[in-house]
Amino acid sequence: MKAALATDTIGDAASLAALELEWWALWRHAPSATPFQSPAWLLPWWRHFHPGELFAVTVRRGERLVGLAPFYIEDGALGRRLLPVGISLSDYLDVLLDPEHREESGQALVDHFVRERERWDEWRLEELASQAAGLTLPAPPCCEEQLMPQSACPVLTFADGQTAEAASPERHRRNLRLARNRAARRGGTVVEQGTAASASGILDHLFRLHRARWQSRGEDGVLADDAVQSFQRDAVPGLIGANLLRLYLMRIGDQPAAAYYGFVHERRAYGYLTGFDPDYSFESPGLLLWAHAIEQAVAENAREFHFLRGPEPYKYAWGATDRWNMRRSFRRCVGDAHA
Repeated sequence: MKAALATDTIGDAASLAALELEWWALWRHAPSATPFQSPAWLLPWWRHFHPGELFAVTVRRGERLVGLAPFYIEDGALGRRLLPVGISLSDYLDVLLDPEHREESGQALVDHFVRERERWDEWRLEELASQAAGLTLPAPPCCEEQLMPQSACPVLTFADGQTAEAASPERHRRNLRLARNRAARRGGTVVEQGTAASASGILDHLFRLHRARWQSRGEDGVLADDAVQSFQRDAVPGLIGANLLRLYLMRIGDQPAAAYYGFVHERRAYGYLTGFDPDYSFESPGLLLWAHAIEQAVAENAREFHFLRGPEPYKYAWGATDRWNMRRSFRRCVGDAHA
């Protein structure tokens, strides 16, 4: 006889961190998981931001963790909202469900949130990709549900054996050839891949180049916040240890001209952050480094390259097409006896 499912609420950072090993086991087993649901990403996020009261729900069958929903309670002008740990800086968010127990563990999660409904007014599942487990959860009773598109996430797909360059439009291939010729005339390009030993130095370049790029446009960029930089530095060792992170620094001649921060997992690659030196705009170092990152992903058997949130034109120039993240929310009905 199968052991019954048991749920629990984790409300402190130490108890959440204590889950790390079994969290990794569940994450590796969950088909919808991305690097943004890994403990290497979300534990540092909580350490650096912790913007409300932690409300993470676990589901176990016996000793085995079969479900995890890391949320927190924001108590503000919009009421008491359950929001996902990792919000804002994570391009994909989701719950984790063991595929062998997906339906029943999903129901157990919902039942637990319903039992605790006196603590919240709205439960929001944000930035759910098309394969997200959060889209399969049953709607809790006594709630008004909303489901709506949230963010465009362009994705480039490859057939087996197809290169990134071959998959892109001809006009883009011409631009890439032109950029390579211009860079060659200025000393050529060399790309360094980050390791545990060199990651800190490449992050320094990334932060500087990202800032320079955005300041040239009169904006700050996401890395202007010191807390975001501290979070990234904290997350990098765990991401490298799990072989998820891809850090690249491109030099033109002997000068750092562009930096890239992304992930590779389960035949999918994710381009998260870039920065480049505006003084090298003529050589298009951003284009050259994106080309390198995409080709490296293909060499690692990736069949999808996710440019992540935002409809920037350069993503479509590669031939990427939109996939939409969804927001799913549940607001307690006015007539709920616990309201």
